[in-house]
Amino acid sequence: MTERLREGTGAAVSGAEAPDAVGSRDGRRPLWVVPHEVPAIVPLSSRSTEPRWVGVYRWAAVGGDLLAAMLGVSIALLTRFGYHVGSSYLVVSSLLPIAWVAVVALSKGYDPRFFGAGPDEFRSLLRAGVGLTAAVAMTSYVTRAEIARGFVVLAIPVLVIAALLLRYALRKDLHRHRVRGRCMHRVLVVGRSGPAATLCEHLESRPTDGFRVVATCRPRGDSSTATDDTPLHPDELTEPDILAAADRYAVEVVAIATDPELAGQSLRRLSWALEQRGVELIVSPGIIEVAGPRISVRPVAGLSLLHLERPSVSGGPHLMKAVFDRVVALGIILLLSPLLIGLALAVKLTSSGPMLFRQQRVGRAGVEFTMLKFRSMYVDAEQRLSDLYALSDGNGVIFKMRNDPRMTPLGRWIRRFSLDELPQLFNVLRGDMSLVGPRPPLAEEVALYAADDSRRMLVKPGMTGLWQVSGRSDLSWDESVRLDLRYVDNWSMTLDLLILWKTVRAVIYGAGAY
Repeated sequence: MTERLREGTGAAVSGAEAPDAVGSRDGRRPLWVVPHEVPAIVPLSSRSTEPRWVGVYRWAAVGGDLLAAMLGVSIALLTRFGYHVGSSYLVVSSLLPIAWVAVVALSKGYDPRFFGAGPDEFRSLLRAGVGLTAAVAMTSYVTRAEIARGFVVLAIPVLVIAALLLRYALRKDLHRHRVRGRCMHRVLVVGRSGPAATLCEHLESRPTDGFRVVATCRPRGDSSTATDDTPLHPDELTEPDILAAADRYAVEVVAIATDPELAGQSLRRLSWALEQRGVELIVSPGIIEVAGPRISVRPVAGLSLLHLERPSVSGGPHLMKAVFDRVVALGIILLLSPLLIGLALAVKLTSSGPMLFRQQRVGRAGVEFTMLKFRSMYVDAEQRLSDLYALSDGNGVIFKMRNDPRMTPLGRWIRRFSLDELPQLFNVLRGDMSLVGPRPPLAEEVALYAADDSRRMLVKPGMTGLWQVSGRSDLSWDESVRLDLRYVDNWSMTLDLLILWKTVRAVIYGAGAY
């Protein structure tokens, strides 16, 4: 297989393994096209047709939505009327599944762009639920049909919940296929070495999103391939060269890495040409780790400007988060009080020492607080730490050891299911921590922070977070910091709820917990 870029430098491959050069139509030096694999060349005439898996997924989604609609209607009829259903409701019940599919289609619920990636697929179902409710209410008013509110209030929520669950199952099945390398979009990445390599890395890091980079297209005169003694004559990335590469590798998506030469009219002409070929065009703005809610496109003076909203780190939303944290923490404490008392007694009876382990951690704005945990180690654990540093399984900054000899038998079990962290609910009640947030660091870790890392201190540390649901102790230091910064930059209550949901699964499987 041909290499795409030399390790570390991103330089073009040369010598016996030089990539294909796609000739320029205007006599200039050609682009270098670096294959990422030996692709199966697809005839250009077949590119306008959708891949087979797209049609299968769409029809499966339509079938699931019809099934969900029939389920919602059946439950509503049996609950509201029993076995004595009037003829008018039979007509309404037969039309409702068809109306549901139509409303989902209008909400772009069957758009292939959203299949298996991002929240838009689920948002379309929620929008369709609201739209269908409005449509039923309006139709009932115009036709003066007396449709029982109890029927509508029960049928549509059940319908939407069932549709969401079925679509989630369908998406998970698609993800399993994509992990095996099937049902993928073939992508040509266009740009100079640095931005193109970064874009390739991000596209390939999550196969479940469905992008497989088959080639990278960049100028032969890319400055990253030159030495200090080489004069630089970089060529432009032009439309004919990119189209030739797209045709050669029969791609379904052309992804443009940040490049000032591919903008304005040239990018507009490229989009027109790709549209005629049935190829989708995506453009990376070069802004990483920033989620959709903070990004909006605003037309100004005939230009489409990308506007980046400031992250929400204070004000009303965080007041709502604080209230939510305390209410939920109090509820969990009351619900799990027998378990908390049982664990406290078990810790006390199985080893000498206090029931709780207290440790100073750094919270929001650098303010230190005392974090609580059930003690999972022997009382001399801190004194024995220096002898074990060389055996650390951690990430170079945080000390972690899979088979730590300082851990008690009970402590090993409660750490396996993160039960040792339950006393942190009282930290949440006191306002020192949040249910969801960055990992609470030690003071010595904060001393090693780079300038960018200190952004973690803009919000309260959390009992769980992106680091908890993404591998925990198996993460490298850089990955842990990157996840915390991503959380700070993209915080929302929706994200908190999603992380809490994923935390349950992470705790059950115990991945990275030691």
